[in-house]
Amino acid sequence: MTFDPVTPYNNLPPLPPKAQVETSAVLKKAIGAARALAELKGLGQTIPNQAMLVDSLVLQEAKDSSAIESIFTTNDVLFRSFAAKTSHIDAATKEVLRYREALWEGFRTLKVRPVLSTNLLVDIVQKIKENSAGIRNVPGTAIANGTTGEIIYTPPDGEEVLHDKLANLEQFMHADDAMEPLVKLALIHYQFEAIHPFTDGNGRTGRVLGILFLTYKGLLDLPVLYLSRYIIEHKHDYYVLLRNVTEKGAWEPWILYMLDAVEQMSIMTRGRIVAIRALMGQTMERAKKELPTRVYSKELIELLFRQPYTKSRFLVEAGIAERKTASAYLQELEHIGVLRAQKMGTEVLYLNTGLYDLLSQ
Repeated sequence: MTFDPVTPYNNLPPLPPKAQVETSAVLKKAIGAARALAELKGLGQTIPNQAMLVDSLVLQEAKDSSAIESIFTTNDVLFRSFAAKTSHIDAATKEVLRYREALWEGFRTLKVRPVLSTNLLVDIVQKIKENSAGIRNVPGTAIANGTTGEIIYTPPDGEEVLHDKLANLEQFMHADDAMEPLVKLALIHYQFEAIHPFTDGNGRTGRVLGILFLTYKGLLDLPVLYLSRYIIEHKHDYYVLLRNVTEKGAWEPWILYMLDAVEQMSIMTRGRIVAIRALMGQTMERAKKELPTRVYSKELIELLFRQPYTKSRFLVEAGIAERKTASAYLQELEHIGVLRAQKMGTEVLYLNTGLYDLLSQ
């Protein structure tokens, strides 16, 4: 089958591919990736308050996934904006925060109704883009080289065609077959990006889909795998390998790339969780020694590790203290050097400097 980059790729082959994708090299690599992912899942189960992993690590994934699409914000702006109640947030940061919410909402939806459906993908992209757009129904979508302007890929065209290809993708994701799930992850990611069903937000929606697939298959309990960082660090290879699948049917290098991403980012994320847990333990010991007994509680310290910035309202909502007492508790933590106060609008935010430094590495 010949491929023409300027012609809509309506002949995009369905999944599974006719080619042999579970080669010996792929299956060997899949063993290491699956082991690393299982260790990450197991470690996550040892965290007493798993919400802290969602709020801190998912924000990092949101930032990096958006950066792949040239939507940039900084760690500090992102963390402050997530904690603060303010309308003074730049457009890029708002979009990153919406990505985080789309991922989390998709995860919650999947828990209630464990189906990876086209409707779920539409909900995700609408949340990310904050609009009501659905499947593309206007012709003319093409992907061009950012430097030369040359068209390098034209995705399938026609709403009915797109729905048919998404239906095949759904069937493949839910098929009860013997294919290694991490190999399926690589195929799913390619296929969704090749279908390119939305006018915008396909890359981010595709990365959300990948993380949700891992939770759907029970390979993760929480959507905390940090794949976007790997893609940023190997961005040239990412696009070349995707293109080589389309133009040459070169599945093995692409699948090996994705398996390496899962393995390396599972190891990295696991190391980050270990470091967060160790820092939280050190902070608890320090707080026990240096805080008045009326202030210290395990719940208070755990709250400080939900995200780098906190404020008195968070303590009130968690049932740790009343409003005035909450402010006093945070001031005590600032006094011993655990937190640092910052004014943002009419609010005072308190930065957990150790957690911020760890997440910024």
